[in-house]
Amino acid sequence: MILQSFFIEFGAKKALMRIPLTKYGLRELIALPVLFYGIAILVAALSSSGWIWPMAIASILTLAGWAFFRDFEREIPSDDNILIAPADGKVTDIKDLEESEFINQDATRIGIFLSVLDVHVNRTPCTGQVKFIKEVPGLCLNALNSEEASKHNQSTQMGLDCPDHPAGKVLVKQITGAIARRIVCAVKPEDKLVAGQRYGMIKFGSRTELYFPKNEKAQILVKPGDKVRGGKTIMVRFE
Repeated sequence: MILQSFFIEFGAKKALMRIPLTKYGLRELIALPVLFYGIAILVAALSSSGWIWPMAIASILTLAGWAFFRDFEREIPSDDNILIAPADGKVTDIKDLEESEFINQDATRIGIFLSVLDVHVNRTPCTGQVKFIKEVPGLCLNALNSEEASKHNQSTQMGLDCPDHPAGKVLVKQITGAIARRIVCAVKPEDKLVAGQRYGMIKFGSRTELYFPKNEKAQILVKPGDKVRGGKTIMVRFE
């Protein structure tokens, strides 16, 4: 759901760019201008530099902060045999391992690093019902360090039961990074989600992991270094 938009005017043509913002950042969307403009007013009142530069800087910082919470509409692929990216970012690793929290068998993990420039809204990789949610306290290590961040950082895990999907079960793990400090997972057990549906976000740089049971019929369509888009990029196709 889109709660708010702002407009940037530029050039002689006065073109308007509409940037939708996520409801998951409502608190920050209100707090950022209050903070930056409050500081600008204080600086202007205590110095002889005038109002123009402090207010201009406050405007730039506010727009930059709001841009972090952008949330564009995506055209979701309509295919029941795929897993789509749960987040925007860069694929850092693809690894086979044992997943013992929800899938409880050998699984494949695809890790995605989200920089501060990426859209940070998380989406469901396929249609399913929420059967597992677990919040794990931890550190805020650099999310580019795949193994250390996956093992030691604060995270929230969401498990989907997908009886009509070839994967059967899917786990998505939201992980904090060196800058990120808050994970939003706005669903609860027994909620039914459709592929590409927004369900939360990680605020300010992070990592998202997709787990699915190891399957010889699963064709992984991405590789480390690829850029993906949440709700849009097809990461896995089952033959």
